[in-house]
Amino acid sequence: MEWVFLSLISAFFLATSDALAKKAVQNNNEYLVAWFRLLYTLPFFIAVLFFIPVPELDRDFYRAFIIALPVEVITIILYIKALKLSPLSLTMPFLSLTPVFLIGVSYFVLGEKVTVMGGLGIFLIAAGGYLLNICEVKKGLLQPLLAILREKGSILMICVALLYSITSSMGKMAVEHSSALFFGSTYFIALNIIFFPIGFFMGRGALGPFIRQQKYKALFMPGACYALMVITHMSAIKLTKVAYMISVKRTSLLMGVLYGWFLFREENIRGRLIGASLMFAGFVLVVGAG
Repeated sequence: MEWVFLSLISAFFLATSDALAKKAVQNNNEYLVAWFRLLYTLPFFIAVLFFIPVPELDRDFYRAFIIALPVEVITIILYIKALKLSPLSLTMPFLSLTPVFLIGVSYFVLGEKVTVMGGLGIFLIAAGGYLLNICEVKKGLLQPLLAILREKGSILMICVALLYSITSSMGKMAVEHSSALFFGSTYFIALNIIFFPIGFFMGRGALGPFIRQQKYKALFMPGACYALMVITHMSAIKLTKVAYMISVKRTSLLMGVLYGWFLFREENIRGRLIGASLMFAGFVLVVGAG
């Protein structure tokens, strides 16, 4: 199935971009890292617009575009704040909730219904994504859930997961009323324009050293991978139900664990096999349903 292949490629580029950005953010302002990663996508999307036809656009396209764009900006800001306020092990597991939220949101926005088998697969992927990071927590299995009561970052990441379900559904609507490459390119060009003053203002204190020491160069590859993620994401989402596509794309969490092992020498890889097994089982069910 073409959508499965494209979703896995999108997951790979997302995991790669996040891993490289994680290395960059360790000693830099998080807003500058987010801004420059986004900024480096511009050449790719501008180039795409020169080689594709402009589709006929209708009210549904503009409505989806206008709704999704400010939500996307809010999502980026909340994501950055979540990573800054709380440990990764107490925040990242909640991103796996996006496909679960999508069961309801995509039905409301797009009228898409998932099958029983597809729904079970989505929940298995969400549970596996949760368990992937559980071994990082020394105090017990329910630690990320209990952390909601005291960790602002965990609450913010749940909000991010919910907002992603909205932007994904609106993105699917916009793609259906234009084209994958046109929407992806114009959407992220507009996102760059809106995020420019935010990144500049929030990172202004560290911008001088960031430029003088040429730290921005380390964000070219994260930006390039992010652009390729967007292109494959938009191409995949038009081919199947959005909840299924995002579920498969959330295998990026598993890929991120492998990157953590290779790049950051993170431990407890064996302890994450349960989560990986659940994600794989869910993946099989979702592919069968899609």
